[in-house]
Amino acid sequence: MKRDMHKSFTIIALAFLFLFNGCSKVPITNRKQVHLLSASEMNSLGLTQYQETLKQSKVVNGTPDAQLVNKVGLNISNAAIQLMKQLNQSDRIAGFQWEYHLLESKEVNAWCLPGGKIAVYTGLLPITKDEAGLAVVMGHEVGHALAEHGNERMSQQLLAEMGGMALDVALANEPSQTRSLYGQAYGLGAQYGALLPFSRAQESEADKIGLVLMAVAGYDPNNAVGLWERMKQLSAGNAPPEFMSTHPSDQHRIDDIKAFMPEAMKYYKK
Repeated sequence: MKRDMHKSFTIIALAFLFLFNGCSKVPITNRKQVHLLSASEMNSLGLTQYQETLKQSKVVNGTPDAQLVNKVGLNISNAAIQLMKQLNQSDRIAGFQWEYHLLESKEVNAWCLPGGKIAVYTGLLPITKDEAGLAVVMGHEVGHALAEHGNERMSQQLLAEMGGMALDVALANEPSQTRSLYGQAYGLGAQYGALLPFSRAQESEADKIGLVLMAVAGYDPNNAVGLWERMKQLSAGNAPPEFMSTHPSDQHRIDDIKAFMPEAMKYYKK
C-alpha cells in the first residue's frame, strides 16, 4: 500500500512538473508544449551521441560536398541565432555549439541534435541537388531542434516506459535505457529499435520553421516545393528512404508548404 501511494504521489508530482514547469511555446507556430528534460541535459546527450556517431562513421572532409555542408550549415545556424533573437527566444539555443559534418552513407538522411549537432549523409545530396535544396533539408532539421521536438517525444516516452519513475532517478539508474530512448527520439539508427516518429503537427512546425530559416539565411523558400516533390518521387512505389521514414512527404504536406509560403517570404530578402 505504501509503495502504491508513493508511486501515485510520484506520478502526480510528474504531472504537475509536466504541466507547469516544462511549458513553453514553439517558435513561429506558438503551440504550447511540455518538456521533462532540461536543455542542458538534452544538449549533453546530444554531444555524446554525436561524438559516438562520428567515431562509427566515415566523416567526409575537404571535398566540395563537405564544404557545401559547412557553408549551408553556417548560414542556417546564423539564421537560427538571428531568428531566435528576433522572437525573444534566444534561450532555446543558449547552449548550442554548432557543428556540421558530412557522413559517407547511401542513406538519404540528415538530422540535427540538441546543441546544434548536424549530420548530412552523402546519399541525400543527389536529391537536394544544389545549395538551396540542401538548405531546405538542413533548415527543416534545425527547425525540429529549435522546436525541441525530441525533448517532447522523449519526455512522453520516459513517462510511458518508466512507469512514473521520478525523472532524476530514471536518468541516474537507467542510463542505458535513457540513451536508447534518446536514440529513438532522434532516429539515429536501427540499433535503437523502433523509431519514435514525429507527429504531423511537429513535421508541419519543422517545415514552417525551416522555410523561415531559409528565408532569413537568404535562400528562396520556394525551393522547398521542388525538394519535397523530388522526395515524393523517390519514395513512389518503393519503401521510403530513411530520411522519409519519419518525415512523411505527400501532396497534403506540399500543399501546406505552399500555403505557408507567403508568410515565409516576408522574411526573405534577395
